[in-house]
Amino acid sequence: MSAHKYEMMFIADPELDDNGLKKLTDQHMEIVTKEGGSVENIDIWGRRKLAYEIDGKNEGNYVVVTYSCEPQVSDELDRVMNLNEAIVRTKIIRK
Repeated sequence: MSAHKYEMMFIADPELDDNGLKKLTDQHMEIVTKEGGSVENIDIWGRRKLAYEIDGKNEGNYVVVTYSCEPQVSDELDRVMNLNEAIVRTKIIRK
């Protein structure tokens, strides 16, 4: 199989500081790089107001990541991120 390009946005707990958010992002992007993929861009938007309340939260830390990897690696990344309680929502789109 060949690598595909993906764009992922996730919303992290608003209680995370800049260091915690970077650590959380790097920890999950390691899944991609460990399996031979590449992370092309990480754009941390910071704390923003949510359009609607999610899990009792009105704000979240937004992060957008562009990366390339095999489809099964992206599926695993999505699964692991959904299990992490510090991550409120994820959305991955194949470009």
